[in-house]
Formats: sequence, structure tokens, C-alpha cells
Amino acid sequence: MTLIYFILVLGITVMIHEFGHFLFAKKAGVYVYEFSIGMGPRIFHWNRKGDETTYSIRLLPIGGFVSMAGEDLEADDQIPKEKQLCNKTWIQRFSTIIAGILFNFLLAIILLFIVACINGTPSTKPYIDTVESSYPIAQTSVTSGDLITKINGKSIHSIDRLLLEMQVYAGETLKVTVQHINGTSETVTLQPTLVEEDGVSSYRYGFSLQNTVEKGIVPAIRYAFVKTGSLIEQMTMIIGYLFTGKLSLDNLAGPIGIFSIVGETAKAGFLNLLYLIAYLCINVGFINFIPLPAFDGGRLLFLIIEKIKGSRVNPKLENTIHSIGFIFLMILMLVITYNDILRLFH
Repeated sequence: MTLIYFILVLGITVMIHEFGHFLFAKKAGVYVYEFSIGMGPRIFHWNRKGDETTYSIRLLPIGGFVSMAGEDLEADDQIPKEKQLCNKTWIQRFSTIIAGILFNFLLAIILLFIVACINGTPSTKPYIDTVESSYPIAQTSVTSGDLITKINGKSIHSIDRLLLEMQVYAGETLKVTVQHINGTSETVTLQPTLVEEDGVSSYRYGFSLQNTVEKGIVPAIRYAFVKTGSLIEQMTMIIGYLFTGKLSLDNLAGPIGIFSIVGETAKAGFLNLLYLIAYLCINVGFINFIPLPAFDGGRLLFLIIEKIKGSRVNPKLENTIHSIGFIFLMILMLVITYNDILRLFH
């Protein structure tokens, strides 16, 4: 069942991204050779009458693609020029490329809204619930109901951001700014305590967060957008921490790591799987928005450069840069997958 869930979760995440590209390419009149879910050898494929596109399901459920005429910026002599992406208007090319990212974010918002409607809307603000008397925090003025606003001088707007900062600075002394119930703010120093539980050691600071739930359509709509923004902010910070070395590649998960996560999430119920799909959609959309070669963001960057300079970048140069970027992407995936395999034996 874990394998089935894994295929469905990744399949939906990839399909909505590629469908965005596909829909806007068709709308722009681009000739689409193939719409594929999965990579590697074809399992089966089909064609619709009057439609040039081949629809495929491939063996490896770790990606997908939309193959379009003129996508590699070079003309295909077999296809009319007016049906090639490279010959479309700037706005048509831009919308076709960014559509995959936007569709990922849109699906995530819809799924988060559904989860919130059924389960209720959880709080996204880091309000303190309990303060444990056996930890150093009990000697400070921090109390239940206080709102955490900063950690080590960095603004905290959500629980997601708080958890990330506490992961980055795990085991270190924290300068935590809280807003008391009476509206006053205070910065306190929190010392970590090493705790061992079930053979696993971790650092704790002796407080828990409120987990209030609100019912209703309006709170669910607000939550869907706020949570999406919060996760995008979290992912932005993760990229920054990876570059500065505060987080390592060990903190990232590839297909094998996601397989394990899907298995554990499925045990917690269907709504948790919906949340995971939403999280992965935001992840895929965010990663593709990064302006690096081989990502959609890299192609968008070249389009923006084209708009600024008033003429197109040399197609051969752009293709070469994207090819080099793809090679580095594959190397990165191999490293992450290797780390995933090592984690399986620990």
C-alpha cells in the first residue's frame, strides 16, 4: 500500500505541474509531442482522435514532462513555425513556463482549504501553551499565552518559521523575544536541555505551543493562503541556510526519503496524505521557481533578460547552460538519494 500511496502522491504532484505547462501550451497553439507522467520506459500510452499529443505513463514515478515543439529554442523543420514555442510571443512563452509553478501552488491552496474545512483551522501563530517547571525556562517570565516574535533577533511570524529556527540552532542558547499578554515585549535567554527518550537524544527548551482549532469556511480560506505563504518562507530560509552551511544536504529528502515519509503519513490517515500532497506541491513549485538552469525559474530568468535587453539570448548558449545545470541537478539528486539510503540503515 505504501508503494501505491507513493505513486499517487508523487503522480498527483507532478501531474498538476505538467498539466499547467500543457494547458497553457495548448492555449498558445504550441504543438505538444507528449504529455508524460513518470520517467523512463513507457508502460502504456494513448492518442486522442484529432490530437497530435501522445499521453504516456512511464515506469518510474519520480517526475514527468511535457515535450513541446521549439522548447529547446531550436526550430523543428517537421512542425510549422507558428506552432513552435520558440516562435510564440513573449507573454505566451512566459505564461506557459510559469503555469506549472502556479498550478502547484493553486492545488496546494485547495487541498489545505479542504483539510482545514474538515479538521478545523489550526493556529499558525507561535503562542506558548505550557512551560515545564523542570527546565531553565521556568526561571524566566515566559508564561502561557505569550507570543514568540523573535529568535536570535530574527522575526518569527509562524510556527513553521519557529520550528525551522529551532532546528537550525538546536542545542544552542537562544535569545527569544516574547510578547506578553499585557502587550509588553521582553527578550529572554533559553538554555537547552539534552533529553533522551526511547534511545533518541534531542535538545528541548521546556515549552509547548498552543494548538487551538477554529471552525468555519472563512478561517479555512485564510489558513490555506497563510499556510502556503508560511511554507514558502520556510523553504526560502532553508535554501539560505544550505548556502551558509547551517543546514546540510542531509536535511533534504529524495524519492527514497519521500517514500518513507509517505508510508508514515498514510498510517495517520487520508487527510494527512492530502496535507503531504499540498506540502510537496508547494515544494515542487518553489524549487522550480528558483532561477537556476534546468529549472523553470532558469527559463523564466532568460525570458526576463530578453525583455530587459530587447532581444533574445543566443539559443545555443541558453541550451548549453540548461544542459550543464541539468547535469549538476542529477549529481545533486544522486547525493540526496545516497543520503536517503544511509538513513534507511540507521
